[in-house]
Order: sequence, then C-alpha cells, then structure tokens
Amino acid sequence: MENSTALGKPADLAYAKNFSIEYHETHKIVTVRNMWRGSGDLTFTYALVPRAGAVPKLPPGVPVIQIPVQRISILETVFLGHVQSLDLYRELVGLAGVNFAYDPLAIEQVKNGYTKKIQVGSSLDVESLLLLKSDLILTSAMGNPQFDAHPQLERANQPVVITAGYMETHPLGRSEWLKFTAAFFDKEDEAKRIFDQIAKRYQELQRIASEVVSRPTVLANAPYGGTWHVPGGQSYTARAVEDAGGNYLFSDDLSKGGLPKDFESIYHRAAKVDFWLHPGPHRDLDGLKSQDRRFTRFRAFATGNVYNNTLRTNGKGGNDIWERGVLHPEEVLEDLIAIFHPELIPDHSFHYYEKLQ
Repeated sequence: MENSTALGKPADLAYAKNFSIEYHETHKIVTVRNMWRGSGDLTFTYALVPRAGAVPKLPPGVPVIQIPVQRISILETVFLGHVQSLDLYRELVGLAGVNFAYDPLAIEQVKNGYTKKIQVGSSLDVESLLLLKSDLILTSAMGNPQFDAHPQLERANQPVVITAGYMETHPLGRSEWLKFTAAFFDKEDEAKRIFDQIAKRYQELQRIASEVVSRPTVLANAPYGGTWHVPGGQSYTARAVEDAGGNYLFSDDLSKGGLPKDFESIYHRAAKVDFWLHPGPHRDLDGLKSQDRRFTRFRAFATGNVYNNTLRTNGKGGNDIWERGVLHPEEVLEDLIAIFHPELIPDHSFHYYEKLQ
C-alpha cells in the first residue's frame, strides 16, 4: 500500500481485494470497495474508535463505529459464519432473513427472544431495528436504491456498514472477510489464526488436485423462469471447480457474474458433460426430471453424476454452505475433489454436497 507510513499500518491481507484496514494509534480506518458490479471508484470508509478514547480528527463525513462492538445486527445470514467462528452470539441482537438461517444457536436465540427478527416478509423492519440500538449493522448492497437498505439506515443515523465479500472472485478472498468483521470486535488475532488454518488446508488440497492428469468437464446450475444462469468464467464457482481439478465448461468466459443462457445453447455445449453441480433446489433425480424431462438427455444425468450442495440444510430454507461454507472454502474444495477425483480423498465424508439418486 502506498504511503503506508502516513496512512497508518495496513492490515496483512493475502486474498481479499475489496477491503483494507489501516491501524493508527487512536483508531482504525476501514475502506470497502467494489461493493457491486459497476460501482467503479466509489468507496465507503469507516472509522473504528475505541469506546474509552476520544474521537480523533477525521475527514468530513466518515462514520464512526465505537469498538469493541457490543450489539450487532446482520442483514444477511452469510455473516452467521463469522458469528459462529468468532463466538459473537452474545453480541448478536438483530437478524434479518431468519427463514434462510441454518445456524442452530442463532435460530434458538431468535426463538427465545434474545436475538430479534428485523424483517417482515421480504422487507426490512426498520422500526424494530432502530429499537435495538445496534453498535454495528452489517449489510451488502447491489447499487439499486429499490433493494439496498443502507441509504435508509444512513438517513436514520444508524451504524450501517456495507460489505463486499460476495464480490470477491477467489474462495479464500471471501473467507478472509472474517478479518473485516473481527476488526470491529478487536479479535484480529483470532481471525488471523482461523483464516491461516483455512488457507493452509485449501492450498494443500489445491496442490493435490493440481497433479491430476484428466480433468472432467463440469456444468453448474439449472434454469429458472426459462433462463439458465451459469457462473461466469471468472466467478467464485469457476475458480473452485478449477482448484478441485475440474474443467468448468464456461472457463473461457471473462465475466464474474452469471451468464443468461437458454436451454438449447446449454444443451449444445453440455450434453456430454461429466458432472453437473447445483441443479436448483432438487435433491433427487426424479425431482430434477419433473422440472424438465429434457434433463435426462444430459450424460451427467444418465450416469448419475449430479451433485447438489444441499447436504446441510434444515428444511426451512437454511443451508450451511452459505454460512459456514463461505468461511470454510477448504471444506467445499475437499467435497469437490472427492466428487471429481474420489481416488485422491478416499473414505471422504461430505460436508455440503450430496449425490442425487
């Protein structure tokens, strides 16, 4: 980082590209970038100031978050992976998207009233959120005022902080956002220890898979509403497949987001694909076939090589791959290697994936 002496000591980040932390004697400065597609050079900056300290001189308009945070509300369940790893259950006072949560402890805290629901239907319950007097509200954004919560919360002078973990393209980049959350609780050392273990195992598995001679072809996702959105060649999914020793069908594409395709174009390219991942909500082949009988024409369907990341679900909409799995990509990678190259990891017990029967 340029001018690191003037800015303060920068945090040591190995994979995450969308945030930075600068350490000063009196505070920390957190900067978030690349929050959504097309956000350009726009950044969000926050000052993390110790509760016992005076607020230092800051650039105009920089929000101040008092640390260590004592009351946190989260607007996406993906942050539950951080709550679990850093043991922040006592601080968790508000949770949106409860119906999509998997974490049993968080759900129990909602049931017993310790953690409050802050969502009604698909809408944020701003009134309930205001009553919680949170020290920190974590959210993400799409750059669309119709869906983004942060503009309204900023107007209400709430301590809302935008994250951009979902925009990272490397699985370990998303995982390293644990250090971001930890900075608000003065738990950086703990986060570093956890992440270093995750990265070490991921790299070990990646090296094992890199030695394979034959790479099976891999298709991902299933059509919804008549359109088949497949991950782009520079996406998180594409990278995970590559690191697991697979040959992702759309690896030649340069986009990071989803590619809208029709059935015919997918079939033309993927009819003889070796493996099919993430076929929508389906957990068996009959369910997949009931959606569209043409799926039976794919070789992966005929050979039974269809896998979904639905093993750790609670039947109510929660899936642990979007909580613990985002933080622990080494567990996801281990599953994928066991799918593509079972001989490399004999007697593997799957974490998140199951084979459709």
